[in-house]
Amino acid sequence: MARKSLDRQAGTRSARPPGVGAVAALEGVALIAGHMVATPFIGGRRLRWGTVGTEATDPLPGDDLVPEPKWSYTLGVAVDAAPEAVWPWIAQIGQGRGGFYTYQTLENMAGCKITNTTEILPDHQHPAVGDDIYLHPTTPPQRVEMVDPPNAIVLFGSPADVGDDEYWGMATWQFIVNADPSGGSRFLTRGRYDHAPNWKSRLTFGRFPIEVISFVMSRKMMLEIKRLAERHR
Repeated sequence: MARKSLDRQAGTRSARPPGVGAVAALEGVALIAGHMVATPFIGGRRLRWGTVGTEATDPLPGDDLVPEPKWSYTLGVAVDAAPEAVWPWIAQIGQGRGGFYTYQTLENMAGCKITNTTEILPDHQHPAVGDDIYLHPTTPPQRVEMVDPPNAIVLFGSPADVGDDEYWGMATWQFIVNADPSGGSRFLTRGRYDHAPNWKSRLTFGRFPIEVISFVMSRKMMLEIKRLAERHR
């Protein structure tokens, strides 16, 4: 009976969409505010959170899309599941797809219309080069530039993709899953950003405030994907 009770509790935790509710929204806001204040002290370490060894500087698929970034980050987490168990959660990322496994209520307050799933969605398991992945329903999407299941998917975004002839920035969002000798995985995400000198470009592709918000959301996403992959392996 005790084991069945634990199994039911585990199932309830797994079925609960991440980041839903006022408490979760307040948590996200508090983390963003706290990291804003703490940036002078921990900003450098934050750019390589969770990485081990040379992961923060190792070449990764998609680096060549932004060859000389003004700034970048690489985040890492160990997952007690094989890459094949991690990949389905990454494959379905996106607005109108599986969501981003982050602070759903907070994102939807910004009009993102996100629904975070706790299930593998068969209709969104096959991203292809050229597909558009939306972060927000009214902003330009990021385009899938590389897919290598179950190890890598690379998204690229630039206003030039939507007809803006003036260069003012570009960025990648790289998801990498490497097999670990222990039988698990190393899950990495990397962002590389370039921008022009003007304020519009800096606000959109510069480090602040994007880096702080991106870190809080990415950390939540990675830990949630870890939880889901380990639960469903």
